[in-house]
Amino acid sequence: MKTQFLLFLSCLFVHFGNAQTIKYDVSFPNAIHHEAQITLTVSELPKQAATFRMSRSSPGRYATHEFGKNVYNVRAVDEQNQPLVVTRTDGDVYTVGVHKGTIKLTYTLFGNYPDGTYMGIDPQSIHINMPATFMWIKGFDQRSIEVKFNLPSENMGVVATQLVPTADKYTYTAPNLQYFMDSPTKIGKLAVKEWQRTNTDGKSITFRVALEAAVADSTADGFAKKIARIVDQAKAVYGEFPSYDYGSYTFLANLNPYVRGDGMEHRNSTMIAVPIAFTGPEHVLGVFAHEFFHCWNVERIRPKTLEPFNFEKSNMSYELWFAEGFTQYYGELLLTRAGFTPVPEYMNTLTGIISSKQLTPGGTYYSPIDASCHAVFVDAGTSIDRSNYPNMFTSYYFYGAAVALALDLELRQRNLSLDAYMQAVWKRFGKPEQPYTVAGLQSVLASLTTPDFASSFFNKFVYGHESIDYASLLAKAGLALKKAQEGKAWIGNVRYSEANGGLTIMANTVRETPLYEAGLDIDDVVTAVDGQAVAKIADIQNLLGQHKPGEAIQVAYTHRGDSKTASVTLVENPALSVQLYENAGLTLTPEMQKFRANWLDAKVVK
Repeated sequence: MKTQFLLFLSCLFVHFGNAQTIKYDVSFPNAIHHEAQITLTVSELPKQAATFRMSRSSPGRYATHEFGKNVYNVRAVDEQNQPLVVTRTDGDVYTVGVHKGTIKLTYTLFGNYPDGTYMGIDPQSIHINMPATFMWIKGFDQRSIEVKFNLPSENMGVVATQLVPTADKYTYTAPNLQYFMDSPTKIGKLAVKEWQRTNTDGKSITFRVALEAAVADSTADGFAKKIARIVDQAKAVYGEFPSYDYGSYTFLANLNPYVRGDGMEHRNSTMIAVPIAFTGPEHVLGVFAHEFFHCWNVERIRPKTLEPFNFEKSNMSYELWFAEGFTQYYGELLLTRAGFTPVPEYMNTLTGIISSKQLTPGGTYYSPIDASCHAVFVDAGTSIDRSNYPNMFTSYYFYGAAVALALDLELRQRNLSLDAYMQAVWKRFGKPEQPYTVAGLQSVLASLTTPDFASSFFNKFVYGHESIDYASLLAKAGLALKKAQEGKAWIGNVRYSEANGGLTIMANTVRETPLYEAGLDIDDVVTAVDGQAVAKIADIQNLLGQHKPGEAIQVAYTHRGDSKTASVTLVENPALSVQLYENAGLTLTPEMQKFRANWLDAKVVK
């Protein structure tokens, strides 16, 4: 009797669990014209209005994206396939008011932008970012999800995803909405290369590259081995791999002319799209290093401001200078440690990082926290009006990398390193998956160094925007920070268009540059310098070459059709250059060599 009762409960539980699962059926009857038909079935609903919607944001993105614009032909039926009334209550929101507990909602989806944010449909290649593809029902985020793909006959049917496979090779599951929406999927002709690594807990991890590219199998093999080198160097930073939920991590690598450039991190995978005719070159590896580093930093070392991720609006965060910026720093550094970017070439990377902080108004007058908050407008967000970004915004990617560089060099002078700091952050917040705040990051630094050092660093360079003495920091590694155009006259980094009988200024002039201070701005047309007509960009460059910093020139220009003249005082070109001591005629000491090697050399040699 007891056994029969337990069997009854078991059957009841299985029935209830299956009924609770939200099911998607995806087919592509008009794939040649980039359309999919998607049916969403939800059962065991309470007898009240059910609200379905498309997302307006996507994991890894922080701005708003109007995915609902590509949804149409929305209709619904009940369990007996009887029509239900669907009311569109907002542009991307649909409500079914009266039903008996089961709703089958069907819609047509258009997709022709295969990158990391949107989705693309072609008979040969199905490229899915979940928020851009799947409508979802509000209030049932914790239900498990099942999705079945019915593919066009032309599709080769190789599936790459972090979703959980089932006995049916085209049916996958997710434990809840958050995981489902974070699981990009690629289906088509993919070359899949796998390798294993053993984590510090003794568990085996499978890494795979699912490559969509017209290359020989040997090229795909070689490329996967290059990525494996990056994977190993990234692990060395933290001392261990994350515990991937299902024992694997997948690089969805779309390296072909039919995609749009993008790279997007996800919990157990990354979707990378590079629009090239791929032949195996190493210059594409930077995005792989960056996105893989995210499986620690941002996926598990998670800003509290992004938890839980809101699919209905933009997601503002104070911490993107760390989540994206420190990842930017390591993405480039890993290429050098893995042997893909020679140290002399890495100097160009350092020059760009430092310049983003020291030579931009966004880095001079605003903090990295300010830059982070602005991501909701700039992270692939769209608008048609003009902004003043050149005078108030610097990318939190490069601003954060500039902070990371400074902190790394500061710590190395104290016999520590940024690697040690990242390990401490991982142990405090990432491994236990405890979301962090800016104050939490400062607390970890204080425990690694001293409270005074951590407070000073954060107040100056995180909460504040003080200038950083990179020259002194770099000197410890035998690197010199120099003026790249010393003694050269400069009018500003101005983008011109050769039109309208002169040079039209195409972007905002930048504060504290000669043209800005003289009152010229976007859309003004420079017609002459010191009485000499200028119609080509080379004309103004040649004329500037005849002057020295501190000299004044007369610039004739038109503003809204009116002819004007301004006196413009030239300054020295502020452009910077990071150089190796040995290439700059300076003495490289053994101490400097050791410091540099500890910083830039490989941490894993195989």
